[in-house]
Amino acid sequence: MLTLPLLNPGDAPLKVLCLGAHSDDIEIGCGGTVLSLLESNRQVDVRWVVLSASEERSREAQASAAAFLANACQKKVTLENYRDGFFPFVGAAIKDEFESLKLEFQPDVIFTHFRDDRHQDHRLISDLTWNTFRDHLILEYEIPKYDGDFGQPNVFVPLADAICQRKIAILLECFASQRSKSWFDEQTFRAVLRLRGMEANSPSRYAEAFYCRKAVLSASGRHDL
Repeated sequence: MLTLPLLNPGDAPLKVLCLGAHSDDIEIGCGGTVLSLLESNRQVDVRWVVLSASEERSREAQASAAAFLANACQKKVTLENYRDGFFPFVGAAIKDEFESLKLEFQPDVIFTHFRDDRHQDHRLISDLTWNTFRDHLILEYEIPKYDGDFGQPNVFVPLADAICQRKIAILLECFASQRSKSWFDEQTFRAVLRLRGMEANSPSRYAEAFYCRKAVLSASGRHDL
């Protein structure tokens, strides 16, 4: 396998856009990768956008985002309150949110939902990501769920065990409303990290995995060809 570092574009901060349908999606899907990026002494500017987070879930999302983004040089957290489970029926309004975001922020990498996720809200966010950001590096993350829709990701980010522990600890601490769900526990989160770590041959044994549907490689190292 060829290992490609996610580097800053020159001296500017690395601009990262994290998109999630619900208040814990980003953390579950790419929280370890975000923590790892922020702890690698890079200048990172993060936009963290959650489309459905009302009342208690909104407070949980704020606390979690603050914990995950503590080391960001710049950050902006946006929490909307679109109705959970009904995104396809209000897609035009959500599309407007994406278009506004595109005007104010041009990310170097975008983390969004897996296109073939069985949750309708997740799929819409993925579709709108690709529809709105057409010349960007997009990495689709995965969410474990009862539907059993895990696939075969093709991009892996090895994670130190300490990063994995931090990710899981924040999830369990911040999202009290989800603890009653049978799958929302340390065993599930660590099992996914371990499985993807095995597939990536990660030295730490753990990794997060993503789907990359389009990437452009520069054989010369130049970006202006």
